[in-house]
Parts: sequence; C-alpha cells; structure tokens
Amino acid sequence: MIELKFENQKVHIDAGELVSYTVDGYEYIHQKGSPGWRSSDTEMFPIIGPTAEAKFQVQTPRDIAIQDQHGLLREMAYEVVSTTNAEAVLEKKYTTGTRIKNSKFPNKSNKEWLFWTYDFNFKKTFRLSQDGLEVNFTISGERDMPFMLGYHPAFKLYAESPVVVAGEKEITLAEIMAVGNRAFQVPGCTEVVLKDQKELRIRTEGFGNFMLWTEVPNMVCIEPITFYPYAVAQTKLHEGFDYLKDEDAQYRVFISAVN
Repeated sequence: MIELKFENQKVHIDAGELVSYTVDGYEYIHQKGSPGWRSSDTEMFPIIGPTAEAKFQVQTPRDIAIQDQHGLLREMAYEVVSTTNAEAVLEKKYTTGTRIKNSKFPNKSNKEWLFWTYDFNFKKTFRLSQDGLEVNFTISGERDMPFMLGYHPAFKLYAESPVVVAGEKEITLAEIMAVGNRAFQVPGCTEVVLKDQKELRIRTEGFGNFMLWTEVPNMVCIEPITFYPYAVAQTKLHEGFDYLKDEDAQYRVFISAVN
C-alpha cells in the first residue's frame, strides 16, 4: 500500500488502484466491500466497451486483436517506478502478441487469453498538491497504434439525492441508474461537479467526454473517456480509435474538493 500526503489530503494506492482520497478526513472514494462495484478505480485500455457481440474480436490496422470488455490493461499488474511523499508513478509494459490471462474466463467469457497487436507502455501518476489530486496517464509505443482510453474511478455517495452537474445540465442518480450497463453519456465535456453531501470537481485534459454509471445509490462512477463505445455496433468499435503520434499521448484528470 502506498500512502501520499499533502497538507489536509491523503491518498492510498493499492497495486495501482486509488482506494482512498480524503480531505480533512472526508472520504470521496467508493470503498471496496460496500454495495456496488467491486473495485474503486481502473483504466479502460486499449478499448472501451463490451466486445461479446463481436466474438471478442477488435479490428486494428495490423490484425484482429482479442479483447474482453474495456480491454486487457486491467488484467496486467503495475510496477512501481517511483514514490515521494506526494507523488507515485506506476507503469505497465506490453509486448505485441503477449497472451494475457482473462479473469472473466470461463464464467463471463469464453476467451481464456487476450492479446493486443502493438507494443505499448502505460504510465499512471498520482500527484497531490494545493489544487487537489491529479491523475496523469502517459501512453507510449509505436506510431499509429490505435487505442481508446477511459479512466474509471468510483465515488462514495452520502446524500439521498446527489447530482452530477455538467455545464448547465444537472444529471440525477435516477437518470444514471435508468440507463443501466450502457452508462449515461456526457459528450463534449471536460469538467463535471459531483454535488453530494460535499462537492467534488472532476476536470480533464485530453479525454473530451464522460460517461456515468451505477447500479446502487451509495456510489457513482464518473468516467472520463476518449470515445463513447455504445455509439457504434461492437463490430465497429475501431471507428472510435485515436492513434499514437511521434510524441507520447498525455491525459490528465484533476479531482478537487469544492470549498
């Protein structure tokens, strides 16, 4: 377990997963073991969304890749690159064609092994400062590698009627739950505010969209995404790809308590 501290803020990271973010002792992150999702944060990479209807096949310029829902990155383990009192850097490295064990097999998937058709390095950095918690993602690899990226943190809810504010729109928890597994789409958006017992601002750079998901009233996932996967048929998922250029791709999420 890695612990970060800065003034009145604390972060706990377990195997690369953000399991706690507190400000003045107030917990903002959904706690594992509570009703709802079994995790507290993860990444969706190199694809976002389900693939079962496409027989778990995703078209890439190089070849067909085998991917389960939300990609294979979450099946890989993070290595700790460095830590300080207020910052932790973690990394996952992948080599083309390496078979990755699918944890959903056999109960939820008929694919035991997953693979991608490109090399990549994926770096996740947590940083605390006066501005709050910053979570950075750096993707490096072969030029023109296709990918999508989604960040999937879950936030603890306390109030009976919390809302997510996106621009002039207020999205209720009932509206999010009504959409079900597809997740509520918030297109063309780089900042939302979660109005609960206290308020939390989530601002992003590089993603451009959000989707919102929950099945229970005590938590909500507020997910920055590069592409909303339910906009296309699963066999057309490749239409939502971004592509690596000569420089590393950088994405940022800023999480801060609203005073």
